[in-house]
Amino acid sequence: MKKIAILQSNYIPWKGYFDLINMVDEFVFYDTAQYTKNDWRNRNKIKTQNGISWLTIPVKQESLAQTIKSTKIISNNWAQKHWKSIVQNYSKAKYFKQYKDIFEEIYIGCQEEYLSEINYKFIRTVNDILMIKTKIRFSNEFNLLEGQSERLIGICKDCKGDIYLSGPAAKNYLDESLFERENIKVEWMDYSGYPEYNQLFPPFEHGVSILDLIFNEGENATKFMKSYTE
Repeated sequence: MKKIAILQSNYIPWKGYFDLINMVDEFVFYDTAQYTKNDWRNRNKIKTQNGISWLTIPVKQESLAQTIKSTKIISNNWAQKHWKSIVQNYSKAKYFKQYKDIFEEIYIGCQEEYLSEINYKFIRTVNDILMIKTKIRFSNEFNLLEGQSERLIGICKDCKGDIYLSGPAAKNYLDESLFERENIKVEWMDYSGYPEYNQLFPPFEHGVSILDLIFNEGENATKFMKSYTE
């Protein structure tokens, strides 16, 4: 049985995004989807002494039909600002020094022109750190059909997938009967019940970037995720 997941391109996503990648045989980076403003595509949250702070990549939105893949970054100043904020807030985290050079190289050396390219660079780097071996493909490799459910089914069939693992938000629109008709079983990701870890600046917050978990727990990070077994 082959399990597939399809998610939009996100900036330094939270741990649940990486659990979903690690729980499937093939992951499709869906960056030909429509770019949505004020969403996870170009921003995410970190913990700070003053509470939650958003890190946002400035992008140019020229039309409502614009895809994530075609969304351009306005300037590269954002990278130095984000890195400065990360250093200020995580320099005292237990494992920050261990991973500092890896992420500093991405931020300071950032020359990417398109949002999805930088998102993929971070996701690939985090996959390496967490030892996630899942095959990653891109949505532009597929002949995408009309209709939200039909499009996902088409990708699953092209990947020869038997199971589609979906995030819970898709329950609002996904038509499971169409999947059943194609002999594709739909499974729903459960993001509840994550254990807390040693996080700076209480109170504890689960919904922050994966960088928070990596800097605070290092090689122990996977013990606080759902897709790993001892």
